[in-house]
Amino acid sequence: MKTALLRRSVLALSLVALSFGGLSLAQAQEAKKNLVIGGTAGSNIDQLKAGIVPILEKKGYKVKLVEFNDYVQPNLALAQGSLDANFFQHQVYLKKFSADQKLDLAELVQGPIAPLGVYSTKRKTLAEVKEGDRFTLPNDPSNLARALVLLEQNKLITIKPGVDALRASEKDVAENPKKLKFIPLEAAQLPRSLGDTEYAIVNGNFAISSGLKLSEAVVLEKTPDYYLNVVAVKSADRSAPWARDIAEAYRSKEFKAVVDSKFQGYAKPGFLQ
Repeated sequence: MKTALLRRSVLALSLVALSFGGLSLAQAQEAKKNLVIGGTAGSNIDQLKAGIVPILEKKGYKVKLVEFNDYVQPNLALAQGSLDANFFQHQVYLKKFSADQKLDLAELVQGPIAPLGVYSTKRKTLAEVKEGDRFTLPNDPSNLARALVLLEQNKLITIKPGVDALRASEKDVAENPKKLKFIPLEAAQLPRSLGDTEYAIVNGNFAISSGLKLSEAVVLEKTPDYYLNVVAVKSADRSAPWARDIAEAYRSKEFKAVVDSKFQGYAKPGFLQ
């Protein structure tokens, strides 16, 4: 009898503890006013500095920005808890990276992205492409596919029929009449390759961080919505009050005004048009 009573008492105390624990977590989410947000060098971190941080500060948040120079560490840092959110990737990359690395990350809200562009210091247009010209392009699978689609749209290559354009790789090129040579590099290294190759296909943020201007591109991508940048958070944090405030900041008139004045030529979600 005493043993059964003792067990019931322990169970009751455990349930109370769990209840208070859950309440404490909810209260902690509500009270959270210190945010750490990551972004890659160039246009992504610049958008955070100029447009998002001031809005969050007006809401009472203290925001620390962490700048990255690659596309791997920001998601690992987010999953490990050293970041609350990051802003550097499109949804295609987020989904693939999260699946490959078994990370429980989710899209919170879309934002602007500097378009992918073809740059050259040796040619003025793609009409000047010569047989055997070298193209450097991003080496991560989602942006490599994006670069190949851009070349196909400009009639330099043809991708095999039936291949998913979001997953295309060099082996999926069916026709390459100019015998172009593709050199995959880490995205941050692409601007540095301009002096060594005829063309470089550069992600917008790294183009800008290296001093290139969108207006200097030989051609710019017409960016579809699934290549717009997204804010990523842990899936468990999507409904947190601070996460909702970040999403509201991106959807605000104040941020739209910053984008319109400082980030002209960027691809934008519908709510910022």
